[in-house]
Amino acid sequence: MLHDPGHCEPSSVVEEIILRQADKDILRALAGEVAEIAALPVHREKAQLWTHLNDLDSLRSMVWINEICWNEMNVDDELTLRTQHPWAQEQERELRRTIYQWRHLPADMVVDDFLTCPLAIHSTSFGIVEDVDIVKTDDSSDVVSRHFNIQIREPEDIARIRMPTVTHDEAATDARYRTMCDVYDGIMPVKKKGQTHIWFTPWDFLIRWWGVQEAMMDLVMRPEMVHAAVDRMVDAWMTELDQFDEQNLLSLDNNNTRVGSGGYGYASAAPGESYDPDHVKPQNMWGCSNAQIFSEVSPEMHWEFAIEHDMRWLERWGLTYYGCCEPLDGKLDILRRIPNLRKISASPWCDAKRVVDGIGADYVISHKPNPAILAEAQWDPEQARKSIRDFLDKTEEHSHVELIMKDISTVRYEPQRLWEWSKIAMEEAQR
Repeated sequence: MLHDPGHCEPSSVVEEIILRQADKDILRALAGEVAEIAALPVHREKAQLWTHLNDLDSLRSMVWINEICWNEMNVDDELTLRTQHPWAQEQERELRRTIYQWRHLPADMVVDDFLTCPLAIHSTSFGIVEDVDIVKTDDSSDVVSRHFNIQIREPEDIARIRMPTVTHDEAATDARYRTMCDVYDGIMPVKKKGQTHIWFTPWDFLIRWWGVQEAMMDLVMRPEMVHAAVDRMVDAWMTELDQFDEQNLLSLDNNNTRVGSGGYGYASAAPGESYDPDHVKPQNMWGCSNAQIFSEVSPEMHWEFAIEHDMRWLERWGLTYYGCCEPLDGKLDILRRIPNLRKISASPWCDAKRVVDGIGADYVISHKPNPAILAEAQWDPEQARKSIRDFLDKTEEHSHVELIMKDISTVRYEPQRLWEWSKIAMEEAQR
């Protein structure tokens, strides 16, 4: 996620990263394991399968798992951090998670044969930080219940949404890059990477500042105010994107980068004929949008207050993905107006037959099995298999489907549930 509505990220601070030899040894050993995994030919094969899917020429359904409740996943200390330096711990955490996922729940994941050094990019964001009351049921989890305190009440409050300023701290990038090259020398190459796929979702932000009930009421009571607010949000995102482009800070996402709320972005249509490897443009990449809070809003209002505004953003990208948790099975006609649309989210709350019949072979069906099955009092693998099979049996031979297990809040501290789900899903996808 480019922005976190809960806080504004501070700018990077350039400081020398000095590691103990013990920290270096731990990171090098883990990177060596990742390098061995990445060298396996299966990753090239999986990349081709993802490309076929996104080219609407799929050979089978694809499976991917993300948004994992990592706080419940540790088995035999596989995820226990052993380094001491904070930067080293960030590196170690990602390396261990990659190894863990490959070992226990790989599905159709693809592991890179290099390590990524993100550019030290900073955005001032949108000027408002959510004011929220939080309730937790598990102190080790970052999944919480929120009550949003209202900050946008009147039309004049819309001006509080600011246009972002983007900067790249090249010194900070170079410091991190040098450290990574030193640590991983002879094991894995390191590549700098700028901003890849952008999670563009104006309504996810607006309801945090406006209030859910209040915003939904104002669609009817104060539509002009709502239009003004959404317009300003789109202006802010566009202002930021222009700066990414002007400063040459974008990187391709037609790879094992997640796009939208779905799977990987491998596609023959990207980066496209206009691609200049020295300057990635939005038209070489995937765009996306959604309006999750519009689950019960009519198609007409969904178009008027969300997608019609989003079109200014969506038109800039080579390929686009739409949707997340909102059921879209009754809104497929309006989605067909989106240019270069390639994937449509099919959340657990969709009518499966209606979404399959409505999408056909025109787009990838990004199906989201319900993660609640992993949170039941008793794990029922046969019910998990039946749920997947029931959906796939409704698809036609020419359908293009990805099964994306996400939003996994809990597995009741039984990670083997998710391991088994991964195995089942792959068996059904390959069936």
